[in-house]
Order: sequence, then C-alpha cells, then structure tokens
Amino acid sequence: MKAISHNADYQYRVEVCYTPGQYPLYKEGMGIVVVIDILRATSAMVAALHHGVKDIIPVATIEEARQYIGRPGYIAAAERNGEVVEGFPVGNSPLAFKAMDLHDKTIVISTTNGTQAINISRDARQVVIGAFLNLTALTNWLLKQNDNILLLCSGWRDKFSLEDSVFAGAVMDRLLESGKFGLEEDSSIASKYLYMAARDNIMSILKAAPRRKRLQQLHLLEDVKYCLTPDQSTVIPVLRNGHLVPLEH
Repeated sequence: MKAISHNADYQYRVEVCYTPGQYPLYKEGMGIVVVIDILRATSAMVAALHHGVKDIIPVATIEEARQYIGRPGYIAAAERNGEVVEGFPVGNSPLAFKAMDLHDKTIVISTTNGTQAINISRDARQVVIGAFLNLTALTNWLLKQNDNILLLCSGWRDKFSLEDSVFAGAVMDRLLESGKFGLEEDSSIASKYLYMAARDNIMSILKAAPRRKRLQQLHLLEDVKYCLTPDQSTVIPVLRNGHLVPLEH
C-alpha cells in the first residue's frame, strides 16, 4: 500500500492519531494500526501474553466481560476510571496479571479506553498492540513492514493522553530514522517532539501529568513504573478473529 505523498524520499507513512474519536479522520490508506494505552490496558495485554496466557478477548462493554466470570478456562477482567469493576477478580493491572496463573487461560477484558480503541480500529488490515514493554520488538517489526502505519492513542475518555502520545513519538522517531517512513500530519511531528523532551527520563511523564494524584490515590505507582519501563518483553499482540495472540516475528 503505497503512500500518497509529494515527498519521494520515503515509501510509506507513519502517523499519530491522538484519540479514538479522531480515527475516522486518519484511517484512510492506513494498513497497520498500533493501538496504544500505556496506562494501563495495552501494557497489561503485553504482560499477560508474555507471562503465558493463551489469548485475550478485548470487549467494549462490562456486560460482555461479565458473562465470563467464573467460567472454567477464562479470566474476566474489567476496569473503569482506573479501578477494578465490582464483581471482577482483576482490572487492567499488568502486575496483577504477572502474579496470576495464566497457563492455558483466556482473558476477556473491558477497559475505559484501550479496548474501545481496539474495537474502533477492527476494520484495519492488521491491528497490533504497543507499549513501552515491547517498544524495541514492535519497532523492529514495524520497520520490516511495507505498509502505512497509524499509531492510535487510546487517550483518556477520548481526550489527549500525554503518556500515549510520548510512546507514539518514540515509535515515530525510530521509524523516521530508517528513511523508509515519512509523515504528513502535525500530530505526528508533535508526538516526536514530545518524546524528544521526555526520552531521558520517561518517569517525568508521570510527574508532569495532572492525573498523577489520582494514580497515587489508587496506589497505582508501581503499575505506572512498570508500564513506563521499556523492553521487558518481545511479545507483540496481534488481533486475529477478535482474539489477541502473540505475533510470530
């Protein structure tokens, strides 16, 4: 899928969309969508597959996830506003999944932002999951793809998210260095500069984010530190028939 561009120096585009609500404005011509929800859904998905879960079914609503509570072979997970939904054993904490016995299990999960972004981008040719946890593995794989790439930030309730956008900038920076990819959107340029400002101290993202007080109140700082630590996994979740499974790469 060749890019439509006036610049002959690159073959394919890589762009950043800041919220799922803007996805229709960016999706045309994009073959690969990377869904990003650093705090914490996509980080939890990478962690769960890294630690042995068979697959993950992302669902949009709590009601869909609730149907799997107590069913053999399934772990029902639901999060809203950073907290585990009442009646569920777990929400979207990567550390919680890391501590569980995941062997031969399927996680069915609904979250405030991340699963919504996955749901809205299902029409893409390929949907993969990005997090700082798999940053290098993901970017190395993306560099080999001959397609336009959209980095879709899940945001917070369809608003701009600092940590998602910085991660998108980290991916963007590496892809642009190759010369194979170029950009045409201001949002993509902005993400690159956000990453350049934060790359020497990723935890500074948290210190700058107004949501840090809520995260502290919910005792999520250990989760946050884990989510912002790059390259803890080489697993790249890919959406296949409504299930997230590890991509062979």
